[in-house]
Amino acid sequence: MDQTSSPDVGCVGDSSVGSDELHTSIHTEHGLFSGQYIRSPLARAVYYKIKEDEFNKNDKHVYWYRVVLSRMPDDVQPKFVQFDQDDEAEEFLENCQNKSNQLFTQLFYSLARPVLNLFMTQTSINGFLQRGSMFVFSRPQFEKLLNISPYYKGETLLDLGAGDGRVTKQMSGYFNTTYATEMSTVMVRRLTAEGFKVLGVDEWSSNGLKYDLISCLNLLDRCDKPLSLLSEIKSSLKPGVGRLLVAVVIPFKPYVEFGSKTHQPTEHIHIKGSNFEEQVSHFVTIFKTAGFEVEKFTRLPYLCEGDLRHSFYMLTDAVFLLKPL
Repeated sequence: MDQTSSPDVGCVGDSSVGSDELHTSIHTEHGLFSGQYIRSPLARAVYYKIKEDEFNKNDKHVYWYRVVLSRMPDDVQPKFVQFDQDDEAEEFLENCQNKSNQLFTQLFYSLARPVLNLFMTQTSINGFLQRGSMFVFSRPQFEKLLNISPYYKGETLLDLGAGDGRVTKQMSGYFNTTYATEMSTVMVRRLTAEGFKVLGVDEWSSNGLKYDLISCLNLLDRCDKPLSLLSEIKSSLKPGVGRLLVAVVIPFKPYVEFGSKTHQPTEHIHIKGSNFEEQVSHFVTIFKTAGFEVEKFTRLPYLCEGDLRHSFYMLTDAVFLLKPL
């Protein structure tokens, strides 16, 4: 699971009520307790976060999951799986709020991050501070995407770019052996401590292992050669049963954290479209060219633990289940 998305930036997809709209509605409140007369920047930030938390507590965020299927080709529409905010998502959001309310801990993070940023990547900083965990899907959602029961046991799972392993845990219980890769050495130590078998980034595709499921969650926009990665994944899936689970942030904006001074990839995936549905439709074509058929897809929020300003941050994910052609 990729951990490079900065928690300072929230982004929502098309047809959404975004955080900017929420913040505007809070900041334009009228009256004595609107926050406009609070002089302390810290107190004002805490006040607006409290108001934002009140809004989110009573919101099921249906717009995070909404797709306008009429914008998509006829052969793509039936592959969509509708989800909503379930118990596990709500538990994650509640936990984010509790952590964000730990004032002194959040102040420490705010002071430590600029210093650590001088010699560490954002992924490594999150791993070092043990913050910034992500949430993509719940276990019931994972089961529905893969069409498996809660008692399913596959042989091997490989999670590419597993980050701190939180999402890896969501999947690992369904497999006898879980492998993971990660560029950040700090995160590698965390994954190893969790009991996952960590493979080198140049090892997983050349060691002869074949995997029942390879997950590539929010990695295609963060790696240097995404097209080569898709080719290596296809060759590493177990014949007949192997599947690829891909999550990509929409709108698609590549940013390479490791090994690139310009942060631009060597291989470019040029995605067309001005909204979620158009970009997803183009991804279906990209995957077909790479040798995969889309079996299912959905729209989910890619959630990240927050800070003093916001309890959580959200990006819009398109999640695909792919079968090799």
